[in-house]
This record gives sequence, C-alpha cells and structure tokens, in this order.
Amino acid sequence: MSGGEERREDRAEHPNGERPEERLDGLETGREHAGDNRSDGPKRQGEAVSNEREYVENENAPAEPHVEQLELNIDVPEPEPDAGLEALGEANSKKQEQGGEDGEGGSGLLRFVNAKIVTPSGVIAGGTCIVAYGVIVSVEDAEGRAVSAGVGAAEIAGRNGAMEIAGQRGAAEIAGQRGAAEHAGQSGEQIIDAAGGWLLPGFVDIHVHGGMGEDFMDAGKPGVLDTIARFHGSHGSTSMLATTMTATRDMIDGVLEAVWTHRQRSGMPGADAAGASIEGVHLEGPFISPQWPGAQNPAHISQPRTDWLEDWEARYPGLIRQLTLAPEREGALETIAWLRANGITAALGHTDANYEEVLAAVGAGLNHAVHTFNAMTPLHHRKPGAAGAVLGTDSIAAEIIADGIHVHPGAVRLLAKVKTDGNLVLVTDAMSAAGLGDGDYFLGDLPVKVEGGVALTLGGALAGSRLTMDEGFRFLVRQAQLSVERASHAASAAPARQAGIYDKTGSIEPGKRADLVLMDEELDLRGVWAAGSKIG
Repeated sequence: MSGGEERREDRAEHPNGERPEERLDGLETGREHAGDNRSDGPKRQGEAVSNEREYVENENAPAEPHVEQLELNIDVPEPEPDAGLEALGEANSKKQEQGGEDGEGGSGLLRFVNAKIVTPSGVIAGGTCIVAYGVIVSVEDAEGRAVSAGVGAAEIAGRNGAMEIAGQRGAAEIAGQRGAAEHAGQSGEQIIDAAGGWLLPGFVDIHVHGGMGEDFMDAGKPGVLDTIARFHGSHGSTSMLATTMTATRDMIDGVLEAVWTHRQRSGMPGADAAGASIEGVHLEGPFISPQWPGAQNPAHISQPRTDWLEDWEARYPGLIRQLTLAPEREGALETIAWLRANGITAALGHTDANYEEVLAAVGAGLNHAVHTFNAMTPLHHRKPGAAGAVLGTDSIAAEIIADGIHVHPGAVRLLAKVKTDGNLVLVTDAMSAAGLGDGDYFLGDLPVKVEGGVALTLGGALAGSRLTMDEGFRFLVRQAQLSVERASHAASAAPARQAGIYDKTGSIEPGKRADLVLMDEELDLRGVWAAGSKIG
C-alpha cells in the first residue's frame, strides 16, 4: 500500500506512531519487560494498570531453554464510558463471561486444534491456534512448535484492560509461550477440534450494501446496522465497510452520522459482539458517470466535490475508508489526489473512462476498482477500456463479485491469473435481499425485483447481489479454481489492506484480533469468531 494508507493506519490505530511489530518486541517471556507498564500500548483511555508480578521457576523445565511461569496480580480501575478505543472491548469480555460451547463465551481462552491454518507464511497442517481474550497469542505446528512469535501477557493485559486476567494462572502460561500445549483444559480454556478442517482469517467485505431486508442507506433507523452485521457475520464476515449508494449530500451525511455514532457507542469502534465489525464507510458515488449508473439513481449523480469530502473528514475523521468515482469526470484527478493524501482508497467504478484516462488517474493515486468488469468500459483488443487498464495495472486492486451472475467463471479465472500480487479482492456487493428469497426490495431509493436469485432494477440493470462471503469464497475455489490459500487472501488480507485495517485483522498472526472462520474439508462453514466471540 502507499504512504497514504500507512498514514491512515497510524492515525486511526496507533496515535503514537508505533507499528504493531514494534509494540510486541520483548513481550514473550523475558524479564526485561516484566514490570513495564507501557504507555505506548493500546490501553484503555484513562486507565492506569498496576502490575505486581512474582516469578516462580518451573522445577520440571529443562535447563535450556529456560522458561519461567508468570503469575499476574492486576488491579484495574473501572474503565471510563468511552474507554477501550484501542482495546478489544469490554463488550467482548462480557459476552465471553456468559459461558457456552465451541468458543461462545467462556473464559476467553480458546484453542483450535487439528486445523489446516492459513497464515501469511503458508498453510500449517495439523496446527493449533491459541486465543486469549480476543487476541491471537500463538500459532503452532503439529509438533507444538510456535511458527511465529507469541504475544506476551503484558500485551494481552494492555489490549484487554486486564479485565479478566487477574488471578488466572493459565492466562500468563498461554500468552506467548511455546509450551502452552501442556496447559490444555486449564483455566476454563475451551478446545475446538477442527477435525482436519480449515481455520481461516475472518472475511473482510469492503463492498456491501445490506442484508436481511435492511440497507445501509437506512443506517439511522434502529436495528439496521446490527441486523446487517449479524447476518453477514454469521456467513464469515468479521469486518465490513458500510457501503452507501449515489444519493444526496444530506442522505449520505445521515449514514455517516449513524455509523460514526454506532462506532463510538460500541466501546471499541466497530466491535459488534453479535456480528461483523463495521470498520468504516465505503462511499459508492455520487461522483460517477451518468453513462454507467447501473443500479445507482442518476438523479443524484454529482461532479466530484472535494469540499464535501473535506467537511465529512473533519466531522468524522477516519470514517471514510473508500470512495468510488468516475475518474474521467471534471475535477476527479484532484479528488483522487486528496483521497490518497488522506489515506482513503480511491476506486474507479460506474465509469466511462477509456484506457488512457484510467492510467492518468493511476498517476494521481487511483489504486482500486470496484466490481471489475461491471459498470465500466469493457475490454476490446483495439480499445482496452477501463477493464483493460484494471487488468494491466498492478497497482490497481480489483474487486470481483464471485456469484456466477455478475461475471462468468472464465472471466473470474482470467482476472485471478493477472492479479497475482495480492491485489484480487472478493466482495459481495450484497443488497437487502441477501438472506431472503425472491420478491420486491429497494437498493437505496430505487425499487429492485429479485427473481431466481437475480436482483434487477425495473430498467433491467443488475442491482447488487444476494451473495455472502462464504459463498463467494467457495466459488473462488470451486469455479475459479483458486487454492484455498489464494481465495483466503482475496477474502481477508487483500480487502483488509485496502481498507487500512490489516494491522489488526485480515490474517492469523499473534497480536491480531481473533477474527476467525472455521470450515470443514468441504468448505462448509462450521463457525465464525469475531474478536474471540462466536457469532450466531
């Protein structure tokens, strides 16, 4: 990603400018940080943590390497109402206290065993993933060897406000220690046997309009955001961007206000214990082409207005994560440059741009394409069009709606063959009919009819989809013939990078949020966990 995205991640997630890997240094089991009350970790705002630690040497441990057992005695004050903006959230901890099976509630200590774990360094067969209080703390191979550095108890305490760690011997033993396998079953740890199935990072859907009869354009109505997050969460989406339609400035402003308020009320912005985390907003329009409106209302199409964006960014800093526009429109290049300077993904879509105009936009910072092949000038051998520019430009990440309706499987395979540098992005573009049957619906303020599972406007244009991320993932593997590892990257890591949230989710690595999807060997969904809490 470009420097713009790095600025967004630093500003939104790391106010001290420190990267996640820098915070993890020395936190495994060493003495040097044993009494360190780090001020630069993601602690709850206004929280003071006092640690008294007593080291007890394990008499049965081999001489080399020397491993010490760590007991925590932590006194934590009651958090402020807005505490935890960088933590994993009190809501998650409260849900975990309620108890349950297969990682639903309980102590917050989870162990996934006998899994094919998809990690950034490859697939680990027969692997184990250990989760403590919503954070991945260790990933081990079939022999119990840590395949990546564990997260120390101090880091877990910092991320969770140490709310439940005090007095739990197992928390310190599990956090970041290779020998954690011998502690299975202690301290209320729950073991989930994958039975040889796949453990994947939670899916990240950066282009989704709604589901279960609700639309993000109605975000201000009670229950809308929770309903959409719960439905898509149950299908593997652990993070998403609430996606708007081409609409009036006031209508878009209402969505931004509702999502902003929702995130502030959650304890940790975006942390929805019952479903997917709403990480921000994707504005699809209104700065699109009148020639390619698709299912967008042409009455609301506008020329690019950087002044609108400046106002929204000032009032809702960091909320807008992606904007879709037609790069050939007057003022678009200046808008693209502004977007990238503010760490926002600049995407082409609903565009009449030719090949050369897209390349000019790339020069200004354009780095993404929405629903590739749909609502853009097509590929022709003498006029490559916007589609040809997307295919031929590595710096453009390409979305694909993998439902077999929007794009032929052969074209999906073609796109996957040229987008091999981590720049293929699975999206649903789901609308309110997702999860429901045929019938009459709305997409934004346009009426839509769904027949035979296909959503169309009254004028016959495709109007989003009824797709879920687990279905799209299976399509990439079965019809597009991608490996599970590549399909996982398209469904998780790639969209997380584009949204600027890869520092906290999108891969299975120690220190990241425990957003996980468990599938059996046939790729049927067995369970979804968001920040360590089971959805559904």
